Amino acid sequence: MENTLNARELRDLIQRVFAPAEMDHSLVILVDLPDGHLPDNPAWADRRLMAAGWAKELSAAAADHGIEVILALYRNARANNADLPDTAWIWDPALDLPATADAADGSPSIPMRDLLTQNRLALAPTELSATAPLKVLSRELGFRAATMPGFSPDMVPALKLDYVEVNRRVNLLKRMLDDASLATLVFNLGDGKRHILKLDLRHRTAHASGGLLHQPGTAGNLPSGEAYIVPYEGEIPGDDSRSSGLLPVQLENEVVLYRIETNRAVEVVSEGPISRRETDLIAREPAYSNLAELGLGVLAAFGIRPVGEVLLDEKLGLHIAFGRSEHFGGQVGPEDFSSPEAVTHQDRVYIPQLQPDIQVESVDLVMHDGEKTPLMRDGEYTVEF
Repeated sequence: MENTLNARELRDLIQRVFAPAEMDHSLVILVDLPDGHLPDNPAWADRRLMAAGWAKELSAAAADHGIEVILALYRNARANNADLPDTAWIWDPALDLPATADAADGSPSIPMRDLLTQNRLALAPTELSATAPLKVLSRELGFRAATMPGFSPDMVPALKLDYVEVNRRVNLLKRMLDDASLATLVFNLGDGKRHILKLDLRHRTAHASGGLLHQPGTAGNLPSGEAYIVPYEGEIPGDDSRSSGLLPVQLENEVVLYRIETNRAVEVVSEGPISRRETDLIAREPAYSNLAELGLGVLAAFGIRPVGEVLLDEKLGLHIAFGRSEHFGGQVGPEDFSSPEAVTHQDRVYIPQLQPDIQVESVDLVMHDGEKTPLMRDGEYTVEF
């Protein structure tokens, strides 16, 4: 499959993802801009040009789809999943894009909330993830948003999948997570060392991100293809979280081993420079230590391969996230971090291409009735899809 989208494919993508109703008369394409705090990079520059090209193509084909297309630029939020700035600039896609946010100052602008209230559909192919703030705002304002942080041409094949089937598989996994009270994960480091992590799934409802955003007030990733749940964080008085154990994460060439208690990384028990860095981080930024997500991606079964960007790679299999969770129904939000720049939701994806020194030996769910249900063996689903 080619790594480009023509006007017809873009139109079909909008129809498939959003199924626009009569009241959905406009689509805004949101793009973040570099500044002195976060300098530009080649992939980011290419993504902005791609987004402007999409706006131009869709605008030229407006007679076919009947939707007004608006290109809106904003100063980057300084961290993944941090709250968006208060305003955005409306930009003519036929004009050259400003190189930085500073260069856009003084251009026609609109309050971000007004922009998202007036335009009920949004695509966000951004450098920094806008998923968390757009999830929160969509529930309040009623728009729908497909978030595409770090999107690259390598991901285009994943936009052309049969998302009816993707959605079916994702919803099957969501129902399993809804029916579970505990997940037990066994990791094998290949040297005879096995580490067990138990995640408390009580008091939670799972989410399905299957690439179909047909209901007002919803936002999710595109490409899509995962079910996910926030482990219970212990917010009910007298009922602590039961998430505990050891969680290995391979960062570069080092396996960092976190000791988990009450759903928090309370200690790093491994040795090495990255382990020391993570020790400092969880001490300095306690909200980062929160286990914010258990995710189950399904796209590997459709022949999709990792591209080095979390947006797609997390949809390939098991992943666990640290940090912000309130956008998924959890308790940890931006106010729990030391500054807006520190806000994060950081996914760790357990597939061989990304963490080759860690094998997911097994994942089992303990259902509310006490029955044990196998979910994964040796990194592969045992579920009959």
